[in-house]
Amino acid sequence: MAIAALVVAISHDTSKANTKLTEIAQASKLPQLQQHPLPASLAHWQDQSNSGDYFSEIKPTEVGYLVWSQLPVKVYIQQPHAETHNAERLQSWANEVLQAIQEWNVYFPLQVVERPEVADIKILRLSPPLRIAPNEKFPRARSAETTYELYVSSNRVLAHRCSILLSPNQTGQYLQAAARHEFGHALGIWGHSPNPNDALYFSQVRNPPPISARDVNTLKRVYQQPTRLGWLLPRT
Repeated sequence: MAIAALVVAISHDTSKANTKLTEIAQASKLPQLQQHPLPASLAHWQDQSNSGDYFSEIKPTEVGYLVWSQLPVKVYIQQPHAETHNAERLQSWANEVLQAIQEWNVYFPLQVVERPEVADIKILRLSPPLRIAPNEKFPRARSAETTYELYVSSNRVLAHRCSILLSPNQTGQYLQAAARHEFGHALGIWGHSPNPNDALYFSQVRNPPPISARDVNTLKRVYQQPTRLGWLLPRT
């Protein structure tokens, strides 16, 4: 049963991403689309059940598929300060999120870091801002959101970073489900599954499923695609 009050959306901050991309394009040509080697955990993954995937639902971005090439991907989960009011509750939130991230770590190399400034993916305990979806007149509240932005590293490599906002009102299995779902987006599954048995199903269900073979199959397909991310910008 879908929970109508929850609308999980994937989007990127168009103003930030497109402005940054324009700056990059003006400075030099973008890297050519190229394929990175598969992460070892995905290369070794074999779906014994032949469950298929939903790769056809995944859309490339303006720089190709959102593929991480520098591994492990560094993840920051917001932690409470010792003096924070309700620190115990906030720590419970962080632990629930960490558990969802560890589920993905089975299939993809991740490293949890303590400093947000060194993270590739930041997970924050914040309600997503109101946004108006296409074909809608009024903004709709959501419980979670994943965004990305592009940048050029110090060694002239085109790169990206992600932020995940998770509503403070989510708890327990629904918080874990939202974190599991959004982190799948951040890893590169920039789309939704039409199957409610997948973690990347487009809406939350009464009994949230774990990461499915179809989720992993789709992630593997994404990492077999070419991208401009992770490649050196040509000099002009």
